[in-house]
Amino acid sequence: MVLHPMGLAPTEIDTQTKILQAAQRLFAKHGYGGTTTRDLAQAAGVAEGTLFRHFESKKAILVEVASQGWVELLTELLTELSAMASYKAIGQVMRRRMLNLSKNTDMMRVCFMEAQFHPELREQIQTDVVAKMIDVAEAFFQTAMEHGIYRPMNPRVVARIFLGMFMVAGFSQATLGDEQMTPKTMQELAEGLADIFLNGVLLAKEVAC
Repeated sequence: MVLHPMGLAPTEIDTQTKILQAAQRLFAKHGYGGTTTRDLAQAAGVAEGTLFRHFESKKAILVEVASQGWVELLTELLTELSAMASYKAIGQVMRRRMLNLSKNTDMMRVCFMEAQFHPELREQIQTDVVAKMIDVAEAFFQTAMEHGIYRPMNPRVVARIFLGMFMVAGFSQATLGDEQMTPKTMQELAEGLADIFLNGVLLAKEVAC
């Protein structure tokens, strides 16, 4: 789940990975404010001073956990979109991504719950994740419209709606504590999102003469 920075020795990468993984678990369970650097060090199996050799502050660890998690999650989604044989297969992509959301629950809980309290986290996610993902998705939908697959609309608006649906679905699973989210209900949610995105919710009616 954690992306590794370049230019670090293998042992340093391993240590940083352990810290980020421990932080993700603890922040999701206890919240940022309820987790001390001592807690982080113990969970990662390192000395407390080691944390600050890799990160300048606990806040920096929070930002890294959330931003890297979303980069990976949304990159996987858009990589699948770009590799689709048919633009109509977007429903299948949505289903696969939604069914894999459970492995990202900790990261999303951290992101959604802590971003409201930490402007640095919001800015990082907006700049390094959301804006770039919207740009990529916009290009994807623009091409689909030019090929006559989707009806002409503002592709940036469509991109925002698509990514918003995906992210809100992840929010509901990560933060609402829905114990009924079985694999079957997750699949139904994914199919519903794909259907609504592609077809809307209005019942098709014959045009009156």
